[in-house]
Amino acid sequence: MVSIVAADSIVGPQYTPAPELQLAQGVPAGTVRQFILESTGSKFYPGIARDVFGTVDPNNPRTLIVETHPQPWQRAVTVYIPAQYKEGTQAPFIVVHDGPKLGEPDMSLPHVLDNLIDRRRVPAMVAILIQNGGGDAQGSERGLEYDTLSGKFAEFIEAEVLPQVEAHYRLTLTHNPDGRAVMGCSSGAAAAFTMAWFHPEWYHRVISYSGTFVNQQWPFDSANPGGAWDYHETLIPNSPHKPIRIYMQVSEHDLLNPNVMRDGMHDWVEANRRMAAALKNKGYTYRYVFARDAGHCDRKVREQTLPEALEWAWRGYKGADTD
Repeated sequence: MVSIVAADSIVGPQYTPAPELQLAQGVPAGTVRQFILESTGSKFYPGIARDVFGTVDPNNPRTLIVETHPQPWQRAVTVYIPAQYKEGTQAPFIVVHDGPKLGEPDMSLPHVLDNLIDRRRVPAMVAILIQNGGGDAQGSERGLEYDTLSGKFAEFIEAEVLPQVEAHYRLTLTHNPDGRAVMGCSSGAAAAFTMAWFHPEWYHRVISYSGTFVNQQWPFDSANPGGAWDYHETLIPNSPHKPIRIYMQVSEHDLLNPNVMRDGMHDWVEANRRMAAALKNKGYTYRYVFARDAGHCDRKVREQTLPEALEWAWRGYKGADTD
């Protein structure tokens, strides 16, 4: 119940899809394109995988022993280009990790952006939906990319994804961090926050659905022994304030201890409550939404709240009529 009390907004238990999910008559429609990235061209991630889930390390119950092997990856990058974009101008953009279904892009996002852009509720932004590298959690490529507390994943996107987006579609993406957002659900939400945390010179705006702010980092890092749990335990409280604006949501029936680890750092609802408290105590601009009778990365929650989340996250951006 404490999580509900701490929330800035409570939604549910009944949910209604936002009207912005359907393209309104007369609204200019952007274009959606897609290209494929392969690990053979990556200097950051050659690719790994595991065959079986790991076992708790008897010498360190905060981590797992996982046997992995090399495995190349191939991923789709889906790009939404608003109808209002003019070639040669610098476009604000949002990077998106995982959709309502793990590993698949959220194809409702283009219609939402078409409607919000047309009504000047958000800027005319490009959306870059990046498929993860495969698998899930410790020992997987997805887990390595999303759950590691470092700037590496943001650096991979900056060096190997964004230049290809620009080259494929003759786009110019802004370098202004205030014009860059990142969004995800589950570990993709943790990755979104990590990108902004370690590279606030690149990203200022974050949208988190069912964020995995728990201990799921692998390999173990003694500098951050609790993985993403350390964000609210030590990193946010003990670090200088960063220029990050975050919309975060958690569900009443979100994940709790979904694997063999029983370290007291695997309660998604508690982790998000603690994140909100840490952000509040440090003076961050954040919005914390609690969804009644909903689950992890719940589609019905996203369908009702996504327009609100986008509009709130982009509030204050110069040139956008969002106030």
